[in-house]
Amino acid sequence: MQRPSRRHGPPFRADHVGSLLRPAALRAARLRHAQGLIDRETLRIIEDREIEAVIRRQEDVGLELATDGEFRRASWQFDFLRDLRGVETQTAERGIQFKGIEAPRRALGVNGRLDFVNHPMLDHFRFLKERSRVTAKLSIPSPAMLHFRERDRISIDEYPDIDEFFDDLARTYRKALGEFYEAGCRYLQLDDTTWGYLCSDEERTRLRQRGEDPDRLPAVYARVVNQAICNRPHDLVVTTHVCRGNFRSSWITEGGYEPIAEVLFTATDYDGYFLEYDSVRAGGFEPLRFLPAGNKKVVLGLVSSKLGTLECRDSICGRIKQAAEFVALDQLCLSPQCGFASTEEGNILAEQEQWSKLEMIVEIARQVWQ
Repeated sequence: MQRPSRRHGPPFRADHVGSLLRPAALRAARLRHAQGLIDRETLRIIEDREIEAVIRRQEDVGLELATDGEFRRASWQFDFLRDLRGVETQTAERGIQFKGIEAPRRALGVNGRLDFVNHPMLDHFRFLKERSRVTAKLSIPSPAMLHFRERDRISIDEYPDIDEFFDDLARTYRKALGEFYEAGCRYLQLDDTTWGYLCSDEERTRLRQRGEDPDRLPAVYARVVNQAICNRPHDLVVTTHVCRGNFRSSWITEGGYEPIAEVLFTATDYDGYFLEYDSVRAGGFEPLRFLPAGNKKVVLGLVSSKLGTLECRDSICGRIKQAAEFVALDQLCLSPQCGFASTEEGNILAEQEQWSKLEMIVEIARQVWQ
C-alpha cells in the first residue's frame, strides 16, 4: 500500500545516521563508572547533561533532526539487543574483525523466548524527545542482526524451528515499534550490516562455505523486516542504514550494491535507505535504478565519518548529480556515510571536524534542494 506523501518529513535533505563522538567528560565518566569510582546515578546525570548539549549542537548547525548521539551506549547494536527478553550476553572467543583491527569481544545468545519488555531505551528516547525542538530520531539495530551475527547462538531447545524464531523476532520488533511510537517516536532507523555482508564477494564465499545461500538470505531478511514494521502508523517513518562496519575508522565489507539492490529497494517496506558512498568500496550509483518512483528516499552517504578531512563541496554536489542520473533528485538526501561513533571508542577524528562535516552537509543540502 502506498504510504502518504512525506515531502517535507524525514529522512531529511541533510541527515545523519545517529551516533556522535563522545565528549571527553562523558568518556571519563564512563571509565570511572566501569572502575567503580562513581555510581550509576552519577553517570546518568553526566549523560543527561552531555545529551542535552549535543541536542542543542545539532539544532545549532541547522539539522532538522536530533539523536542522543547514542551517548548511553557502548555499542550501537549490543546494547539494544541484549535487553530484549530471551537474549543474554555471552563470552566471545574473538571480537569482530575489521580491516587491521579487532573490536572488543562481545557476543549475544538467544536462550529464551523473545519479547520486548521494560526496555531501558524507551526512557532514553523519552529524554531525547522531551528536550528536542526538532524531530527526535532513534536508531536501533535491525532484527536481521540478531540472526546474522548470532545465528550459531540461538538455542535449539527454545527454537528448534528457525521460522518460529523469525516469527517471534518480528513480533518482538512490532511490539517495540508500538511502544516507541507511544513514547513519541516518529522517526526510527534500523541499522543493518547484513546487507553490507551480502554485497561482498569475500563474505558471500564464506557464507557458502558455512552451508548458507547468500542469494536466498536477502529475501529471508526482507520478509522479517516487513513483518516487523507492517501496519505501523502512517506518521511513523522507518528507514535503514546499510552499514559496512564502523570501528575506529575501519570497516569490514566491500562491494557494490548490485547483489542486493532489487530486493532491498523493491521488497522491503522501508521509507528510506542510508547508503554508504564515501569510497570506491561501495561501487557506483547504478543500483539506484531499482528504487521505485514515489515517496521512498535514498540518503547518499557521501561524507566520510571515518576521516577528519573535509570533503570538497563541488565534488559532493557533482556526485549527487551523478546519482540523479539513476533516481529522481527529489528522492535523494545527503548524510555522512555512517555514524561517527558506532561504539563508544569513536572514529579517529576530532569533534570539531565532526561538526564541520555536519554543517557542510546542511549547507550543501540547502544549495542542491533549495
